[in-house]
Amino acid sequence: MKSFMDCLGKEWLFCDGATGTMLQAMGLASGELPETWNLTHPDQVRSYMEAYLKAGSTIINTNTFGLNRIKFGDDTPKIAKKAVEIAKQARDRINPQAFVALDIGPTGKLLAPMGDLPFEEAVSIFGEVIQAGAQAGADLILIETMNDSYESKAAVLAAKENCDLPVCITNTYDESGTLMTGATVESMVAMLEGLGVDALGINCGVGPIQMKGVIQRLIDTSSLPIIVNPNAGLPSQIHGRTVYDLQAEMFASTMAEIADMGVQVMGGCCGTTPEYIERMIRLVKEKPFQVQSKKSRSVISSGSQVVEIGSKPVIIGERINPTGKKRFKQALREHDINYILGVGLKQEEDGAMVLDVNVGLPDIDEPSMMCEVMTNLQNITSLPLQIDTSDPVALERALRLYNGKPMINSVNGKQENMDVIFPLVKKYGGVIVGLCLDEEGIPETAQGRYVVAKKIVDTAATYGIEKKDIVLDALAMTISSNTASAKITLDTIRQITEELHCHSILGVSNISFGLPHREIINSHFLTMAIHSGLSCAIINPGNESMMRAYRASCALLNMDPQCMDYISTYANVPDEKMETIHTAKQTTKGEETLSSAVQHGLVEQAKILCEKEIQTKNGMDIINQELIPALDIVGQGFEKKTIFLPQLLMSADAAKAAFEVIKQSMADTPQQKKVKIILATVKGDIHDIGKNIVKVMLENYGYQVIDLGKDVDPEVIVDTAIKENVSLVGLSALMTTTVVSMEETIQLLHEKKPDTKIMVGGAVMTQEYADAIGADHYGKDAMESVRYANSLFA
Repeated sequence: MKSFMDCLGKEWLFCDGATGTMLQAMGLASGELPETWNLTHPDQVRSYMEAYLKAGSTIINTNTFGLNRIKFGDDTPKIAKKAVEIAKQARDRINPQAFVALDIGPTGKLLAPMGDLPFEEAVSIFGEVIQAGAQAGADLILIETMNDSYESKAAVLAAKENCDLPVCITNTYDESGTLMTGATVESMVAMLEGLGVDALGINCGVGPIQMKGVIQRLIDTSSLPIIVNPNAGLPSQIHGRTVYDLQAEMFASTMAEIADMGVQVMGGCCGTTPEYIERMIRLVKEKPFQVQSKKSRSVISSGSQVVEIGSKPVIIGERINPTGKKRFKQALREHDINYILGVGLKQEEDGAMVLDVNVGLPDIDEPSMMCEVMTNLQNITSLPLQIDTSDPVALERALRLYNGKPMINSVNGKQENMDVIFPLVKKYGGVIVGLCLDEEGIPETAQGRYVVAKKIVDTAATYGIEKKDIVLDALAMTISSNTASAKITLDTIRQITEELHCHSILGVSNISFGLPHREIINSHFLTMAIHSGLSCAIINPGNESMMRAYRASCALLNMDPQCMDYISTYANVPDEKMETIHTAKQTTKGEETLSSAVQHGLVEQAKILCEKEIQTKNGMDIINQELIPALDIVGQGFEKKTIFLPQLLMSADAAKAAFEVIKQSMADTPQQKKVKIILATVKGDIHDIGKNIVKVMLENYGYQVIDLGKDVDPEVIVDTAIKENVSLVGLSALMTTTVVSMEETIQLLHEKKPDTKIMVGGAVMTQEYADAIGADHYGKDAMESVRYANSLFA
């Protein structure tokens, strides 16, 4: 019998469809947890699996989507094992050649630091189910419906660390190709391929028609087999039932078109019954199978942004580094994280594309400081980071917690060093910087450095690390001690580029150490290095001489189409001001305001600045003139997708810190009565990520939120609305199986408190759906909910 990996990417594989839809049709009650049916109704669970297998599915999911100890406690392993047993029985009865996938869904919680679920706790939660399911005989792990890149990483690591089964993952993208937390198709592919998954793709959220653009981006970006499991179109509510706008025939014909695009695994999600899957398979199985093409892109990523190495030189900001920086060393010793974050933001404003992060000092706990600085930086900037440390413990801890695919600085040609670093790179993913030195030291010739570079590349290959994930440092040694140093470095770059066909990197400013007016040497050396093929330059982007050299080089070497970057930077600068352009820029950026601190998510700085302002300004004036406008700017960026969830929440935290200062100063002043708003995740649903985000934003706009939590009975919501005389209730649901509870709650509110407005949101909701169940407003995101509240109570 073929294994799953024998088939994956080599022949058509077909997933099943909608577990929830099938169980609801069998009598699953509103709010009842589907996973309990593995124990209470095993025959019914087996029967719907057999129906999908008869329809032609070659992958059958276990009924474990929402199974975790948050909901099921100590019963979790028992349910997981029973679920796999049922799926294997169905498989063995109908098609022994099919595969059983252990289905892993999201926890329903937002991971820290944005939420309250620690990363390692999430890994443990997923690991418990995966270990039990693997022991029971599952053939593969299928992680699905993930809308957070960080939770996706936790689930993948849990799978890798708790079993040796193939790992597949599908994420829930919106039509623009982003997850709820801001990750793009390209950033997810970078991270997931780095983590070593076996296949990836998209499921849920929308129907196949709306997925086509995202699917094409997956095909264009990934080297792995692509999985596509759409809903049966978009949902609506008719006579208390969830229905979808695509009939089986239209679903199947659209999936046939998607098959022609070049995907390898196909199935369905919400609303797709065995009829949908059978019709799809009938149209697809005779089509020519296309093997996914290998991509050679060198990319690093954050949680929401990708930087590709190769199209033009990448600027890596060098300033988060204590070497030669007295003030930075002081910040590290005094744990002044706010100063360090400010250094990072300044480099981003000056044009850095990646931020180098080095916090190594002899008298600090480098692993802890590295993780703290890295995590805080990822909260306030979407730039990818270069983890720069010689401490393997600090490196592993940082790689584990990093949200994305980082650059890793560094490894060298010493065998002992490679044997320590390469396994970490293979496990966690990343683009590794290889220093052209080994046990013999730094070679004195370009050929000697090339030999070390080739040794690094060849050794990396034995660990399964591809050439595209290596950038080689030709080593810039100061010309003050050896005037041939620059030429040796430039010749090495050319050999790395032309003979080894690898990317290169330099710490450019090292070339001028010990010389006066170093920027003269540095800027000209940068130009020469770029002309020689340099891929990545570690420089100070705040140095205008360096940035001029960079922009001019890109324009001259056809790396700046139509010279647009050069023109946009310098076109409106008068000749007489060219020499002072950077000084003026520094002056403008040097004065942090309360508004900018909130926009950048600098919590401590916002608190300090507000404490200063409250000495001379009225608290309400600060709120109305600075805090609310700042939140509006951030909210508009969030809606336009120029700012993403981590930055939104950090800005909210910064505003909250300022609000607390104002609140304390006004303790003896009569306060304006706040409008009360109820928020709740409806009965049967424990996914409260969206609700919690809305809560944070509403509170920062001055509303008093009564948070009833998750899995809330309709009667509790209604009774609270009556008791507190609340005029607005917000309801959230992630799963189609719990929308019935949402509709019941709305009907009860209409009956017992008809003057209360109701807004709804969640992954399954649409405007049409909201209208059908009687809601007054559909909030597609947190800011839309704030806008609606403002429209009611302004």
